[in-house]
Amino acid sequence: MAVAEERPGRGEQPLGPCGGSGSFSPSVLGTREHWDAAYERELQTFQDIGDAGEIWFGEESMERIIKWLEKQKVPLDSSVLDIGTGNGVLLIELAKSGYVNLTGIDYSASAIQLSEKVREKEGMPNIKLKVEDFLAPSAELSGFEICIDKGTFDAISLNPDNAAGKRKQYVRSLCSVLKPEGFFLITSCNWTKEELLNEFGEGFEILEELPTPKFCFGGRIGNSVTALVFQRKKVRPSILGKLD
Repeated sequence: MAVAEERPGRGEQPLGPCGGSGSFSPSVLGTREHWDAAYERELQTFQDIGDAGEIWFGEESMERIIKWLEKQKVPLDSSVLDIGTGNGVLLIELAKSGYVNLTGIDYSASAIQLSEKVREKEGMPNIKLKVEDFLAPSAELSGFEICIDKGTFDAISLNPDNAAGKRKQYVRSLCSVLKPEGFFLITSCNWTKEELLNEFGEGFEILEELPTPKFCFGGRIGNSVTALVFQRKKVRPSILGKLD
C-alpha cells in the first residue's frame, strides 16, 4: 500500500480517504453517510467564510493533471469527467486553463451543492455538475474522452459492504462512461502502481506514471501518492461482453 500523504483537515477526523493506516480495513470513510455529513460541514464553512475546503493531495495534484493534458495537447473542447468531484475545485482550475467541456459528479448531494456555490463564486457557469453514483451511472453519463479520479477509488476501497465487488463495478462503470482510447487519470494514496495495474489491467493499458512526492523511511525511498495515466483499449468483439 502507498503511504498516505499528510494533509490538513478540520476536526478530529480527516475528511479524505487517506487515513494513514496502510490497510483496507472497512471504514466510515467509504460510506455515503460520512461524505454527506462531511460536505454538509464544508458547505456551512463556505457559506460562513467563503472557504471551499480541502484540495485532495494538494494543489500540485491539480497542476500535475493539467500539465499532463497540456503536454499531450489534449484539445480544450475534449469532454472531461471528474469522478467524485467534491468541492469542484479541480474543474475550476481546468476551466481557468481553457477547458470548456467539463462535468463533475458526486453521489453526495451536499458535495454538489458546495461545488455549485464554488462554481458561482468563480463565475464558471458552463461547468456541469450532477448528483450521480458512479457505481450506477445514468445512461446520459457516457462518451467522455477523459476521466479523472483523485481519491474516489480510494474511498470505494474502504466501503464496509463488499468493497471488492464495488471495485469491480467501478471498472465496469469506467468502461461504460469512457470512450475507447480515452484517457483515465487516477491519483491514489492507498494503492501502489503495481496494485492499480492489477485492478485496471482488463480493458486498460498504462501510458505513464506521473511524478509525485517521495518520502524516505528506514533507508528506503517511496512515493506517498501514486498517479497513473491509463488509456482504455479498443473494444474487440471477443471481450465486449466482459467490459460492457
